[in-house]
Amino acid sequence: MTTSIKNKIKSIRELKNYTQEYMADQLGVTQAGYSKIEKGKTILSYVKLVEIARILEVSVEDVISFDSQRYFNNVNKVRGNNNGSIQINSDNSAALKGLYEDKIKLLEKLLLKTEEELCRYKDRFGQI
Repeated sequence: MTTSIKNKIKSIRELKNYTQEYMADQLGVTQAGYSKIEKGKTILSYVKLVEIARILEVSVEDVISFDSQRYFNNVNKVRGNNNGSIQINSDNSAALKGLYEDKIKLLEKLLLKTEEELCRYKDRFGQI
Protein backbone atom coordinates (compact mmCIF):
# COMPACT_ATOMS: atom_id res chain seq x y z
CA MET A 1 0.00 0.00 0.00
CA THR A 2 1.46 3.34 -1.00
CA THR A 3 1.62 6.24 1.41
CA SER A 4 -0.06 9.42 0.27
CA ILE A 5 1.82 12.68 -0.23
CA LYS A 6 0.04 14.23 2.75
CA ASN A 7 1.34 11.48 5.04
CA LYS A 8 4.83 11.77 3.60
CA ILE A 9 4.85 15.53 4.21
CA LYS A 10 3.68 14.98 7.77
CA SER A 11 6.33 12.29 8.39
CA ILE A 12 9.16 14.44 7.07
CA ARG A 13 7.90 17.44 9.05
CA GLU A 14 7.80 15.39 12.24
CA LEU A 15 11.26 13.90 11.62
CA LYS A 16 12.60 17.43 11.37
CA ASN A 17 10.73 18.41 14.54
CA TYR A 18 8.89 21.15 12.68
CA THR A 19 5.48 22.09 14.04
CA GLN A 20 2.40 22.73 11.97
CA GLU A 21 2.57 26.31 13.26
CA TYR A 22 6.11 26.68 11.89
CA MET A 23 5.12 25.27 8.51
CA ALA A 24 2.02 27.49 8.38
CA ASP A 25 4.09 30.56 9.23
CA GLN A 26 6.61 29.76 6.50
CA LEU A 27 3.81 29.21 3.97
CA GLY A 28 1.92 32.33 5.03
CA VAL A 29 -1.21 30.41 6.01
CA THR A 30 -2.94 29.66 9.29
CA GLN A 31 -2.12 26.54 11.29
CA ALA A 32 -5.64 25.30 10.56
CA GLY A 33 -5.05 25.88 6.85
CA TYR A 34 -1.80 23.93 6.97
CA SER A 35 -3.47 21.16 8.95
CA LYS A 36 -5.98 20.77 6.12
CA ILE A 37 -3.07 20.08 3.75
CA GLU A 38 -1.79 17.25 5.95
CA LYS A 39 -5.31 15.86 6.38
CA GLY A 40 -5.95 15.95 2.63
CA LYS A 41 -8.86 18.37 2.98
CA THR A 42 -7.14 20.86 0.68
CA ILE A 43 -6.06 20.06 -2.86
CA LEU A 44 -2.27 20.31 -2.93
CA SER A 45 -0.97 22.07 -6.03
CA TYR A 46 2.47 21.34 -7.41
CA VAL A 47 3.51 24.91 -6.61
CA LYS A 48 2.49 24.44 -2.96
CA LEU A 49 4.32 21.08 -2.86
CA VAL A 50 7.47 22.80 -4.14
CA GLU A 51 7.11 25.42 -1.37
CA ILE A 52 6.61 22.77 1.30
CA ALA A 53 9.64 20.80 0.05
CA ARG A 54 11.74 23.97 0.19
CA ILE A 55 10.69 24.62 3.79
CA LEU A 56 11.43 21.00 4.70
CA GLU A 57 14.80 21.40 2.95
CA VAL A 58 14.25 18.39 0.69
CA SER A 59 13.48 18.01 -2.99
CA VAL A 60 10.00 17.37 -4.34
CA GLU A 61 11.32 14.00 -5.48
CA ASP A 62 12.39 13.23 -1.90
CA VAL A 63 8.89 13.99 -0.67
CA ILE A 64 7.27 11.86 -3.36
CA SER A 65 9.63 8.91 -2.86
CA PHE A 66 9.84 9.14 0.94
CA ASP A 67 9.40 5.73 2.54
CA SER A 68 9.11 5.95 6.32
CA GLN A 69 9.45 2.19 6.74
CA ARG A 70 12.76 2.18 4.87
CA TYR A 71 13.94 5.24 6.81
CA PHE A 72 13.18 3.65 10.18
CA ASN A 73 14.68 0.33 9.14
CA ASN A 74 17.93 2.18 8.37
CA VAL A 75 17.85 4.22 11.58
CA ASN A 76 17.17 1.09 13.62
CA LYS A 77 20.49 -0.40 12.53
CA VAL A 78 21.91 0.96 15.78
CA ARG A 79 23.59 -1.63 17.94
CA GLY A 80 24.38 -1.40 21.65
CA ASN A 81 27.22 -3.26 23.35
CA ASN A 82 27.67 -4.53 26.91
CA ASN A 83 28.97 -1.24 28.32
CA GLY A 84 25.90 0.70 27.24
CA SER A 85 27.54 2.70 24.47
CA ILE A 86 25.91 2.92 21.07
CA GLN A 87 27.55 2.24 17.75
CA ILE A 88 25.84 3.78 14.73
CA ASN A 89 26.04 2.10 11.36
CA SER A 90 28.26 4.35 9.22
CA ASP A 91 25.63 4.34 6.45
CA ASN A 92 23.27 6.15 8.82
CA SER A 93 25.68 8.56 10.48
CA ALA A 94 25.40 11.14 7.68
CA ALA A 95 21.59 11.01 7.82
CA LEU A 96 21.59 11.32 11.61
CA LYS A 97 24.08 14.17 11.47
CA GLY A 98 21.87 15.93 8.91
CA LEU A 99 18.80 15.55 11.12
CA TYR A 100 20.74 16.83 14.13
CA GLU A 101 21.96 19.85 12.15
CA ASP A 102 18.40 20.51 10.93
CA LYS A 103 17.20 20.45 14.52
CA ILE A 104 19.89 22.93 15.57
CA LYS A 105 18.91 25.28 12.72
CA LEU A 106 15.27 25.09 13.74
CA LEU A 107 16.08 25.79 17.38
CA GLU A 108 18.21 28.77 16.36
CA LYS A 109 15.34 30.12 14.24
CA LEU A 110 12.90 29.64 17.12
CA LEU A 111 15.27 31.40 19.53
CA LEU A 112 15.67 34.34 17.16
CA LYS A 113 11.91 34.57 16.67
CA THR A 114 11.36 34.48 20.45
CA GLU A 115 13.95 37.21 20.98
CA GLU A 116 12.29 39.37 18.30
CA GLU A 117 8.89 38.84 19.89
CA LEU A 118 10.29 39.77 23.31
CA CYS A 119 11.70 43.01 21.86
CA ARG A 120 8.31 43.83 20.35
CA TYR A 121 6.61 43.29 23.72
CA LYS A 122 9.20 45.45 25.46
CA ASP A 123 8.73 48.22 22.87
CA ARG A 124 4.97 48.02 23.23
CA PHE A 125 4.59 47.56 26.97
CA GLY A 126 7.93 48.78 28.33
CA GLN A 127 10.26 47.00 30.71
CA ILE A 128 8.64 44.85 33.37
